[in-house]
Parts: sequence; structure tokens; C-alpha cells
Amino acid sequence: MNLIYLTLITPLIGGFTLAWVKSPKLGATLNSAFSLANVLVAAALLLEVSQQTTAGNPSSNWYVDSLSVYLIGLTVFVGFTTSIFSKPYMLHEAEVRSLTNSRMRLYHASFQGFIFTMLLALSTNNLGILWVALEGATLATVLLVSLYRTQESIEAAWKYFILCGVGIAQALFGTVLIYYAAAQVIPNGDSTLLWTELSTHAPELNPVIVSIAFVFLIVGYGTKVGLVPLHNWLPDAHSEGPTPMSAVLSGLLLNVALYALIRFKMITDSALQFSHMPHLAGFLMMGFGLLSFSVAALFLHRQTDIKRLFSYSSIEHMALMTFGIGLGTPLSVFAALLHMLVHGLTKSAIFITVGHASQIAGTQRIEKIRGLIQTQPSVGWGLMLGTAAIAGFPPFGIFTSEFLLLSSTIHTYPWLAIPLLTGLAIAFAGLFRHIQPICFGIAPEGQKPVPATMWPVYLHLTLVLILGIALSEQLSMWFDKVTLLITGSHVL
Repeated sequence: MNLIYLTLITPLIGGFTLAWVKSPKLGATLNSAFSLANVLVAAALLLEVSQQTTAGNPSSNWYVDSLSVYLIGLTVFVGFTTSIFSKPYMLHEAEVRSLTNSRMRLYHASFQGFIFTMLLALSTNNLGILWVALEGATLATVLLVSLYRTQESIEAAWKYFILCGVGIAQALFGTVLIYYAAAQVIPNGDSTLLWTELSTHAPELNPVIVSIAFVFLIVGYGTKVGLVPLHNWLPDAHSEGPTPMSAVLSGLLLNVALYALIRFKMITDSALQFSHMPHLAGFLMMGFGLLSFSVAALFLHRQTDIKRLFSYSSIEHMALMTFGIGLGTPLSVFAALLHMLVHGLTKSAIFITVGHASQIAGTQRIEKIRGLIQTQPSVGWGLMLGTAAIAGFPPFGIFTSEFLLLSSTIHTYPWLAIPLLTGLAIAFAGLFRHIQPICFGIAPEGQKPVPATMWPVYLHLTLVLILGIALSEQLSMWFDKVTLLITGSHVL
């Protein structure tokens, strides 16, 4: 069987199977088993692409290249480690919050459904199917955000549905405009929305139509990325939904939305290369990225909910990636790709520790979570190390990617390095003014350890540390290959 189809079928079967499993413990075990199967299938697909450069037929709807398979690998790996953490966490939540067996079935089925929609978006060669997949991810996330059925969780799910629904509608209109422009130059109507065909014929597309389309696309898919000003759904979704959902949402879905923008930017750059505004797509991404980065860094200081705190950190880092892709130099794109990897690993690890920290304290209020290292050292040190990594402490990988991005910015637009450095300093201060008492403060009475699986946290952080110290030759060559695909130039 084609490995692309197997990659999609595995989580789909998992979702349907888990919808009928009544036992929460068995459901949690099977969720991890299906997630492990996803990893094994994706590893085989990764091996095929590494040997043959691509997988699938470029003239069909299913096609994987070095960019998409890289994100497929990250998606299934983080999905698997999150499912391991999810078992003790959700069983504890079921006990404390009285989640019924039907709600737990919904959670496990939606978890696999969420993974399926992201893999669908990354495996398709059709930009229309890409839109459908991201809409499906929206619907799966709504079910997860509203899992607890509290007034706050339902409000957060409704806000998420409305804002992302409006955004995805803008993305649909942008996709329709791209289809209209492509229909004028691609003779075969069945191939009009294929990424491979569009990339070949992009220089022939009407630059005016493509420019208008990209404006709608960056607003639409930028909403899913979490770019300001349509970012308000993200903190609410994180704070009210179950923490494993936050781990995959922040570590994975935001990457997939940015992946969609990267695909359309490549088409737009090629279509506008001889126009009077050849860098329109890049400038828009840089502008939205810098605005979002600045706003998120400032809002880190105002948070009182620990999950909202790290949701604004996600906005900050997605903005940095958007800025790097928009800058468009080989080094900045290389840095953004590396940042995508290390942020996904680090932020998912942080949300695992945050979930356990909120269970230990019985609340998500920052001022009531204190002395974690005293109460449960593995959780406290995991959160401390994760925060150090996400703040850009050397030698963690995020320091490396941010350093490369700053170097590229100084070389290309030196004056933009000032707001970037200022924002990084503000974000650093915002994180540690909250985290220091959380980890090292005096533990309140009644704060007790909870069942926790912490090895995924330390595995992720170890990988991020290794990536910060030295990139392997194979990984460097892979990123260089993807950079060449996006920019047309090698970085190495």
C-alpha cells in the first residue's frame, strides 16, 4: 500500500476505533498504540523521501516532498509523546472533573481525528484539500476545547469556532482567487489547484489577482497561526481545553497553518517576480510577524493563568517564524525551519509540565502555583528547564535558531534587529517573573504530587539541547534542501 495512504489511514482507523472503546484506561492505551503506529508509518515515509526526494505522484492529489515530510515526522512524534503523557493526565482529570466515559471516548477519538487532519493537510498536493483539512482541524479542536462543558470552555470553543471560521473563510476566498488565476493558464482543469502544477506555471499567473489572493490568505491562515490581530482565540482555547490538546495545538497545528502560508508565498513570489511589488508576500509576513511578536512579548507580563502565559509565548514564537519566512533569505528560512522544530518540541514539553503543575496546585492561577520543585521535583525542574529553553538560553536549540534569524536580519535590514532584540528581552523578563516563584517559591499547604509521566518532557528537552549544540550533517543537509525548495538558494 502507498505509504502516504497508510499515513492517513492509521489515525483515521484509530479515531473510529476509539469512538467505540468504553473503558477510559483501554482507550488511553489504544490511543498511545495508534500514535506509535503513526510514528512507524511516518518513519517509513521519511525514509522513502530521503532516498527518492519525493513520495507520491506529482500529478495526483497526494504528494509529499522534503518540506511536508519534515512536518509529518514532527507531527507524529509529538503526537505520540503527548499521548503517553495524556494517559495519567486525563485519567486524573476524569476523576477530579467527573468526566464521563462518553466524554473520554470523545477525547480519544478527537485526538486521533486531530492528528489525521494535520497529516491530511501535510500529505496533499491539492490546495483545496489543504483548506478542507485545516477546516477539519478546526472542528476537531472545537470538540476538544469544549470537553469539560463548563461555561468558560464552551465560550472559548465558540470564540475559537467563530474567529477561525471567519479566518478560514478568508483563506477559502484567497484559494478561489488562486484557482481563477490558474484556470487562465493551466489547460487541464483537474490540475488547477495542484501545488506542483501551480509552482510550474506561477510566473504566468496574473500578478494582480495573486496579490489580492495572498492578502486574503495571510489573514485567513494567519488566524490559524495566531497572528495579531486575529489571535484572541488562542489563549482562551489553551486555558479552557485539556492540556494534551494544548501540547499538540501549540506544538503542531500552528506549524501546519504556517506551512500553508509558506506554500502560497512560494507561488506568490514566483508570480510577482517581474511586477512592481515583487516582495509583497514577504513584506506582509514580516509586518504581521513583527507586530504579533511585539504584542505577545508585552502581553506575557499581564497573564494570571499559566496556560494563557505560554499561549502568548506560542504567538511570540510563531511570529518569529513568520518573520523569518517573510524575510526570505536562505539563512532566515533555515533559521525559521529550525525554530519550527525546536519550538514544537519545547512547547509541547512545557505544556506537559504545565498540565501536571495545574493538577498539583488544583488551579491554573499563577499566584497559587508555588514551590513545584519542593512538591514534585520532576515537574518543577521540567518546567524550569523548558522555560529556559523557550526563552532562548544557550545552548538550547531556540538560542541557535534565534541567533541565526538575528544574524540574517542584521545583514538584510539592520534596523529591524532593534525591535527583535527588545522584544526578546521583554519576553524573557515576562516569562521568568512568573516562573521563578512557581518553581522556587514556598509550596502552599495541601499541594500534593500527582501521577505524572515526565520522560516525554526530558526526551524533548534533550533533543532541543542536542540541536542547539550541534546539528547533524544529515539534518543540516535536509534543512538546506527545504531552504532550496522555498527560496531557490542554498544556505550551506
